[in-house]
Amino acid sequence: MLKSSSSESNSPTKVCLCVTGASGAQYALQLLSHLVSGGLSVDLVYSPSARRVLLEECQLSLDGDPSVLLSGNEIPSTPVLHDWSNIGAAPASGSAGFQAVIVLPCSMHTLASIAEGRAGNLIERAAQVALKEGVPLVLCPRETPLSRTHLDQMSRLAWAGAKILPASPGFYHRPQSIEELCDHFVFKVLDAIQCGHLVPTRWKGSE
Repeated sequence: MLKSSSSESNSPTKVCLCVTGASGAQYALQLLSHLVSGGLSVDLVYSPSARRVLLEECQLSLDGDPSVLLSGNEIPSTPVLHDWSNIGAAPASGSAGFQAVIVLPCSMHTLASIAEGRAGNLIERAAQVALKEGVPLVLCPRETPLSRTHLDQMSRLAWAGAKILPASPGFYHRPQSIEELCDHFVFKVLDAIQCGHLVPTRWKGSE
């Protein structure tokens, strides 16, 4: 559950969530649920590979109606789903006013394309817009092990202003389900874009 926007002066109200074909479709589903239930305006982009992974990992088919991603929950607003190939959609322009761009999960192909400055599809363009506009860009790779090429590309992106947040869940909160495990990481993503939430995730130290 998110805090009200009024309680976090820097909290974003308009976010672009991009989903690529890396494993970890559940992360994106749970992040999307938290964003929309918190009243944020969410523009959503799924790559063709992400749609395939969504079907294989979560048995969900995304044909056009994004409400299928929200498990029928009552929500303040439905996210806007854009075609991955539509480079004229709102997230492709800095004037659209997005306050954060998140790629979760982020495939190494997408990460490499962003690092090289490519903008051949809507996900790449949204990421490039975030970098040039100084808007928070959070990339969540899941690949392991990482090659020297992967690490070089991540270093370039961090230097350019992106935040690299590997999808590596913690266990110190003693999760009792896959949902709790995913949520712990999702809350770290929310922290990265300064989006307040009501679930304590910070380590307070031990005696």
